[in-house]
Amino acid sequence: MESPPFFKRGPSPLARLTFFVCLSLAMLVADAHYGYLNVIRQSLSLAIYPLQRVANSPRDLFEQVGGFFVTQTLLQSENLRLKEQRLLDAAQLQRFRALQSENDHLRQLLNAQRRFGEHAVMAEILHSGRNPFVRGIVVDKGSLQNIKAGSPVIDDVGLIGQVTRVYPLSSEVTLVTDKAQNVPVEIVRNGLRAIVAGSGQDGTLDLPFMPVNADVQNGDVLVTSGIDGTYPAGLPVGVVTRIERNAAYPFAKITCIPSAGVGRHRQVLILSGDFQKRPPAEPRASPPPRRAKRTGKGN
Repeated sequence: MESPPFFKRGPSPLARLTFFVCLSLAMLVADAHYGYLNVIRQSLSLAIYPLQRVANSPRDLFEQVGGFFVTQTLLQSENLRLKEQRLLDAAQLQRFRALQSENDHLRQLLNAQRRFGEHAVMAEILHSGRNPFVRGIVVDKGSLQNIKAGSPVIDDVGLIGQVTRVYPLSSEVTLVTDKAQNVPVEIVRNGLRAIVAGSGQDGTLDLPFMPVNADVQNGDVLVTSGIDGTYPAGLPVGVVTRIERNAAYPFAKITCIPSAGVGRHRQVLILSGDFQKRPPAEPRASPPPRRAKRTGKGN
């Protein structure tokens, strides 16, 4: 039974297959030999590119999300490693600064040692004194190194204290800030002589028995006068920081801070008493007196 014309489908499937196969072969031959289809191919590629992007978007999104988490993990790991490296570098930098400071201090101590020659012995601070009522330290030099009680102890800045007890391999040093220590000093500005006494607290010094009208000012530098025969002259001892004058009292209350200190470095110099036996420097020859000019007439 034949189908009505309304449902007529055209050529048979075999005919259409044969037609399209021949057309495809013809197009392949024409494109291979003459390149007629390059323009069509480029146009079709441009037309279907958005469709390709849409089709590939789920894969690209998945790769981006995975890459984000991988990158975050790597960044966190790298950040942690950099923090650890920064802490190590900071510790090494602090150690380098400490060594540099100690090296500079040792250089300055060597310069101070050249001033006294063989009469100065370099020592290292072992620990603070055991007696809580005495401000002192213990150093690693003793009687085997010819250290004697009463020897002054200095650093690269000035006077620290005095050796008060000697053992074979160590010595106890009482600081100038101890109440039992009194040091004859003079003011560099005007040569006024006085006695500095340790306050025993807060690392300060007192300048007692100074009249209210004494010529003492804030910032005055105190050095050893050398008149007692224990300390060499010219060692910095302290700086005046506060002066309280009250007319009701005969003496002013003067507070100083030590020029030197044991809290900054671990090396000190111990001076033997032989430095007092050194011959003094030869005095300079005084210039001849000038003749007075005559101003009278007729001479």
